[in-house]
Amino acid sequence: EVDFWIIPIIQGFVQIEELVVNYSESSDDDKSSPETPPQESSCVDDIHPTFLVALISRRSRHRAGMRYKRRGVDKNGNVANYVETEQLIHVHNHTLSYIQTRGSVPVFWSQVGYRYNPRPRLDKSENETVPCFRAHFEEQLKNYKKQVIINLVDQTGREKIIGDAYLKQVLLYNNANLTYVSFDFHEHW
Repeated sequence: EVDFWIIPIIQGFVQIEELVVNYSESSDDDKSSPETPPQESSCVDDIHPTFLVALISRRSRHRAGMRYKRRGVDKNGNVANYVETEQLIHVHNHTLSYIQTRGSVPVFWSQVGYRYNPRPRLDKSENETVPCFRAHFEEQLKNYKKQVIINLVDQTGREKIIGDAYLKQVLLYNNANLTYVSFDFHEHW
């Protein structure tokens, strides 16, 4: 009886744009030579193809919070500040989708204090983390099948403890549907 009063909403972002590719602004190299006969277009879309592009980001209501205040995973496998972003492209009656998810490293960790970039610490043992890590990735694999994990934490500095704990959990989980990549963007900065 209260459904009438409930309004479904998302915390996130939605933008949909129609894009037209105009080939008439091509360079001289792309144009045909005087000896080449002009090509007849078979369809209006070949002259000015139209693409519909949508970007949708949805933030999870589970473990949402401020940076440095909400970190890691909870007992149900929810990670802090989890966001799913989907990019949709519709062209010539075909729709393509690419989904990317992001969230806090799924181990029990925190950062205490208000100063800039407080030192991270592990809050629970490796064994206590295993079932929660497993719950997180079982949900991910149920929703998205195979996944590529890109670990962006600093591999040599103060975040190393979190990166090492993450890698250890991935190795313990040992699932063929997960591909783990460590990318230290601090090294490429």
